Amino acid sequence: MLLVLWLAGVATWIVWVGQRDQAGAADAIIVLGAAAYDARPSPVFEERIRHGLELYRRGHAPTLLFTGGYGNGARFAESQVARRYAMRHGIPESAILIETASHTTHENLLQARTLMQRHGLHRAIVVSDPLHMARALRLCRRLGIEATGSPTPSTRFRSFQTQWKFLLQEVYFFHRDLVQHAA
Repeated sequence: MLLVLWLAGVATWIVWVGQRDQAGAADAIIVLGAAAYDARPSPVFEERIRHGLELYRRGHAPTLLFTGGYGNGARFAESQVARRYAMRHGIPESAILIETASHTTHENLLQARTLMQRHGLHRAIVVSDPLHMARALRLCRRLGIEATGSPTPSTRFRSFQTQWKFLLQEVYFFHRDLVQHAA
């Protein structure tokens, strides 16, 4: 019974964090990578990119930082696809930073931290899917990135089945991260 209550509490916390938009003044907007299909962002990634562009246009930060490396056999890194998308939507190249080496959320944020340090950026807004936000912000704290979250207002994980799977995955990652960092 305690285990069920614990898991329900973790799931509730993940959902709660994902519903809070804390966007404010920052130095950079970190858009976490997701799949890209050749030169096109996946629907999930496009939602993240579009939300990042909206935050930029509202003046929350002067820099967009796109993360995501090369998928298997891909011609373009996810971050390159995002930069191209942003530029096609009127964002100047001078306002965009990218990294092309990461493949996981942890690597996305590790690479983002390196770019932020190199460019003298201190505070970030992290953009991702609502159910991914709790893990992303927890990793930011662990990596020493001063960050707030701004989950995408819409998600491609719309059906009960896709949301349920994503939530279960995030509950798993919550516990995996606890075990990895306790060791």
